[in-house]
Amino acid sequence: MASNLEPRLGGHILADQLVIQGADTAFCVPGESYLTLLDGLYHHQNSIRVVHSRHEGAAANMADAYGKMTGKPGICMVTRGPGATNASIGVHTAFQDSTPMIVLIGQIGRSMTDREAFQEIDYRRMFGEMAKWVAQIDQVERIPEYISRAFHVAQSGRPGPVVLALPEDMLSSMVTVADAKKSYPVEAAPTPEAMEELRDRLSKAKKPLLIVGGPTWNKQAVEDVTAFVEANNLPVACAFRYQDRFNNTHPNYVGDIGIGINPKLATRVKESDLLIIAGPRMGEMTTGGYSMLNIPETDQDLIHIMPGAEELGRVYNPDLGINSSLRQFCKMARELAPVDNSAWASEAAIGNADYLERIKPTDAPGDVNMSEIVSWLSNRMPEDGVVTHGAGNYSVWVTRFFQHRTYPTQIAPTNGAMGYSVPAAIGAKITDPNRMVVSFNGDGCFMMLGQEMITAKQFNAPVIFIVVNNGMLGTIRMHQEREFPNNVMSTELMNPDFVQLAESYGAQGERVTRTEDFEAAFERAVNCGRSALIELVVDEQALTPAQTLDQVRAAGSVKKK
Repeated sequence: MASNLEPRLGGHILADQLVIQGADTAFCVPGESYLTLLDGLYHHQNSIRVVHSRHEGAAANMADAYGKMTGKPGICMVTRGPGATNASIGVHTAFQDSTPMIVLIGQIGRSMTDREAFQEIDYRRMFGEMAKWVAQIDQVERIPEYISRAFHVAQSGRPGPVVLALPEDMLSSMVTVADAKKSYPVEAAPTPEAMEELRDRLSKAKKPLLIVGGPTWNKQAVEDVTAFVEANNLPVACAFRYQDRFNNTHPNYVGDIGIGINPKLATRVKESDLLIIAGPRMGEMTTGGYSMLNIPETDQDLIHIMPGAEELGRVYNPDLGINSSLRQFCKMARELAPVDNSAWASEAAIGNADYLERIKPTDAPGDVNMSEIVSWLSNRMPEDGVVTHGAGNYSVWVTRFFQHRTYPTQIAPTNGAMGYSVPAAIGAKITDPNRMVVSFNGDGCFMMLGQEMITAKQFNAPVIFIVVNNGMLGTIRMHQEREFPNNVMSTELMNPDFVQLAESYGAQGERVTRTEDFEAAFERAVNCGRSALIELVVDEQALTPAQTLDQVRAAGSVKKK
């Protein structure tokens, strides 16, 4: 295509560029503002699969899941104004999660700018703080340049979303222009001197801890970091919602650092004398609200590895900052000569024992025990099975009791976006149809984008959806009871019949009211040959694995006195 010098419509040129850049899937809600691009993609149906969802937020979440699964930019196409605002939640998720994404927004005609035309928005202003780069393609002959740059920006350094506005009249203009070449992301790597300094600092440590997470991983990187861990007998933890960066059944694994952290692991972080932070930003959720580590100078010797140089020293001042992708860092870490680890010889084993004790199922009010169900599912699902979840107290059980063994198997938003799980699961299943995908949802979370079950049916992407129904917005109710005990407002939910709803979308629906009935229901879901929804009717008292609703309320009452 690089030698194609025939006159083409702008939308057709853009479609050609997506093919050249290696895009194989695009998620959208169609709009009249980018019909010419859709027509261009019509001629590339053998190269790019276009999946149309029922809501732009779902399309963006599907693209985010694609980016997490593949490491390539998820492509999302939406129309101007309301379409773009609906999609913005997925853009924010991709930004905070460092997911490569390219959002293409149909825009008003160029002659109408600044008149508050129909659905007009200045996307540079709208998306300025939630995207790596926002631009508008005003000159049709520059489409190859802009698309090439978009793929570079989305994937290089700390990955993230790029937003491009496409004026309708620009897409329908005809021009002769050469195609761009396929882009390849720029990948930073550690210097040999930095790796030697890391080894030197590790050799002097008495109680080191490795924390992994963040973007730019692949299966090889996980294998490499595992070899580095084993050679040096390091205890290793995973950052918030990055639990698939290390095998949770490995004897050196000590748990995840996020919401509901094991208190013993929190103590381990604070008492460590060397923290090697490989990938995560160490944001609010991974630091207990920035309380576990002093800012900007930590009590611990701090080594921070990040693919984006701008993140190094942003909050915590590292003693050694390494600007590198995790693929390159883990490869070089594996090649380091091991150090004498006799000073911390028993630390991994102690930490792992604490972790294993933490994931034992706990007692719960009512007839459905989420800890037992998630623990059973953790052992039942294939090692490469994908679990998605959104935000809500239900996700605490998934995070605590599910053990991830391979990468990528956890698709979840670090920004706590509700409504994420259903479309993300569909996006993951479309991306890799051969893998089992299970979507966890709260009743509130599910109702935000649950209608995308029909998209799963239309595109033959069977997913097992689990809806944890406690009749309320559990997380907000928890905070409400803590701060204003008994003053319940706007958190109680009236729900539809989830079984009938599932069946109306062409899925199998079941309701589970006892823990012991879940196993058979799940096996029926696996074998039904289509999507399935399992509703778990959970007692409202089962608010968290550690506290009942009454206990939270009582603690709040004491606090208020």
